[in-house]
Amino acid sequence: MLVAFARYSRDGSFAVLGANLRFIAVMATGWIAGAVLGGLLLSVFPDLALIPLLVVILLVSAVKLARHN
Repeated sequence: MLVAFARYSRDGSFAVLGANLRFIAVMATGWIAGAVLGGLLLSVFPDLALIPLLVVILLVSAVKLARHN
């Protein structure tokens, strides 16, 4: 992550973030809500039920990313 951050900082790729502040705010809100919800779900559901769900979510994300042009 540090190497990627250094590379993107060096070539000015983060400049686009300033133009997309609304998108960043929505993503940050979703990230925080997901972390809180995930923490709450750990106390309700056993690990053996949540881990396969996480695997499915990650596989779907990987397929979508692989198909993205």
